[in-house]
Amino acid sequence: MKKAEATRLTILQKAFELIYVKGYQTTSVDDILATTQVTKGAFYYHFKNKDEMGLAIINEILKPTMDTAFIAPLQSQDNPLEVIYGMMDHLLLGNPFLKPEFGCPASNLTQEMSPWNSEFSQALNQLTKLWEDALIQVLENGKLHGFVRNDVNPKQVTIMIMSGYWGVRNLGKLDGGNQSYLAYLKELKNYLNSLR
Repeated sequence: MKKAEATRLTILQKAFELIYVKGYQTTSVDDILATTQVTKGAFYYHFKNKDEMGLAIINEILKPTMDTAFIAPLQSQDNPLEVIYGMMDHLLLGNPFLKPEFGCPASNLTQEMSPWNSEFSQALNQLTKLWEDALIQVLENGKLHGFVRNDVNPKQVTIMIMSGYWGVRNLGKLDGGNQSYLAYLKELKNYLNSLR
């Protein structure tokens, strides 16, 4: 990787970490510069402004993370209900980066930026659609292979799972621990079992 590419990636990674903890609007370019130890000139060489950098974070940091943590686990040929539960358990309790007190990075950006910036809203909507489509597909496959009842509506189940995940991430921000996560996972297991 060339030095310029490495610098750009460092800016994106460090900015993402700051934004995850502090929020997008309260993280300044100066905060990012202090963390990355790059010059203002280097920042503006790579990004016209903070919003261009924010969109790059969605497309170059969050999207690959979505592919790895939210979509790849659903590619398994095993029982999709068990796969979904295992993925959620890992995302809530087993992922060392995702802290209860900071919530879900994509959800945080959606709540903070979608009302104010249509480009953020569009990029985040595309990101969310990837997960939604993967969940619907794995549930459809589950119906075909007898793991999921034929009368189950995969789109409705997907909305329930996604909204539950984002909701419990917000509850985790409030209680700062994993008590909400444990309660959610217990009920999620009951819900998924009801789809058999």
